[in-house]
Amino acid sequence: METNSSGGGSSSGSLGSSSTMILHNAVIVTMDKESRVFRNGGVFVVQDRIKAIGQSADILQQFSQMADQIIDLQSQILLPGFVNTHVHTSQQLAKGIADDVDLMTWLHDRIWPYESNMTEEDSYISTLLCGIELIHSGVTCFAEAGGQHVSEMAKAVELLGLRACLVQSTMDCGEGLPASWAVRTTDDCIQPDSSISFNFVSSSQKELYAKHHHAADGRIRIWFGIRQIMNATDRLLLETRDMAREFKTGIHMHVAEIPYENQVVMDTRKVDHGTVTFLDKIEFLQNNLLSAHTVWVNHTEIGLLSRAGVKVSHCPASAMRMLGFAPIKEMLHADICVSLGTDGAPSNNRMSIVDEMYLASLINKGREVFANGTTDPAALPAETVLRMATINGAKSVLWDNDIGSLEAGKKADMVVVDPFSWPMVPVHDRITSLVYCMRTENVVSVMCNGQWVMKNKKILLLMRGRLFQLQDKLLMNF
Repeated sequence: METNSSGGGSSSGSLGSSSTMILHNAVIVTMDKESRVFRNGGVFVVQDRIKAIGQSADILQQFSQMADQIIDLQSQILLPGFVNTHVHTSQQLAKGIADDVDLMTWLHDRIWPYESNMTEEDSYISTLLCGIELIHSGVTCFAEAGGQHVSEMAKAVELLGLRACLVQSTMDCGEGLPASWAVRTTDDCIQPDSSISFNFVSSSQKELYAKHHHAADGRIRIWFGIRQIMNATDRLLLETRDMAREFKTGIHMHVAEIPYENQVVMDTRKVDHGTVTFLDKIEFLQNNLLSAHTVWVNHTEIGLLSRAGVKVSHCPASAMRMLGFAPIKEMLHADICVSLGTDGAPSNNRMSIVDEMYLASLINKGREVFANGTTDPAALPAETVLRMATINGAKSVLWDNDIGSLEAGKKADMVVVDPFSWPMVPVHDRITSLVYCMRTENVVSVMCNGQWVMKNKKILLLMRGRLFQLQDKLLMNF
């Protein structure tokens, strides 16, 4: 049945989920290697994958007889789902508890006491809330940066319909740890001895991998995590490195966030600069490492990251609040894959990858004045920023064979953007408008794995009544 509803609706005014579906009459921004844009494009989806993409007329002619549903997007923009490569879902309930403080105060006095007291239900609710905000900004896949109760995160991700790389917050030494965390050993973090009874709430990383990797129809992957080098022994670093190689998965780690971190590493690890220099020394830098923030690195260390194939998650809002200017232009020139992250709610307050695109462009243009004494409006142009939020994000989470661009054979992770509502009108250049003008209000529908997780700005969780229950629990707790 042909549909004509604005916003990608069915004949009753809403999008639907079908095993075969055509979306047509759309401006399709593919983000593929050729950066193709179809001004009047169509895509044929079979179950969870894109079967074909091209001009609307061609797609309709070839596949309309096979489609269970045909949706006219009425010249709206169809994009790959955005990938948020650094977010702490456990921290959503802590939004606003650590504003306007330095990083070590933020960690030791505000966030770690909060996280260490989280219950399993807290983690579940927190991940649901975070996921709802992510979906509204067009995110279909995220990389958890390290949190509590990963099994509850997985439960929430499965319900929301998103794609995620989940990581447990992992530390085995160092200052500032709450009492319940300080007793954890390296063995507990990696794989505890099954013959010994431990009273720890968190599972080991191997246990979590065995339980949840490829869960939720393959939408969940388990990565291994290092919270930060100041709270990790050399043994934890090395065994995590080797374990990730063995299981063919990724490692997510906060790297070179502040000068103090580099100084601690120089003092304790006896290297001449900081975290990246030491990680290179122990052969921790690998192409499966997602290095978050990575603000305080020098030219030599940028070279080390590039040669190892390390991916970097740039978090503009979080960096501006507590960390500083990351040398993103230099990283990109060194062929480092740089993506975008929001970080957690207490270090940003906004879980919007749309906002991060806007900020990434502006602060990196502004950094040129600070660094070189002259302006460079071409620093981090719009198309580069859009790639950071899509295909670079997919590469950063080691999922680019399936997501990050709209191409035949890839997963049907897509975002419908309405360019006709007030923030984006008029549109003279679609790519620049997506980065400089788009707001979360323009994101109208989101598909992940061939299923609509938001349609016409309504999260499907709400339609199942779960959001009302969530709201009631929050009101009772606060």
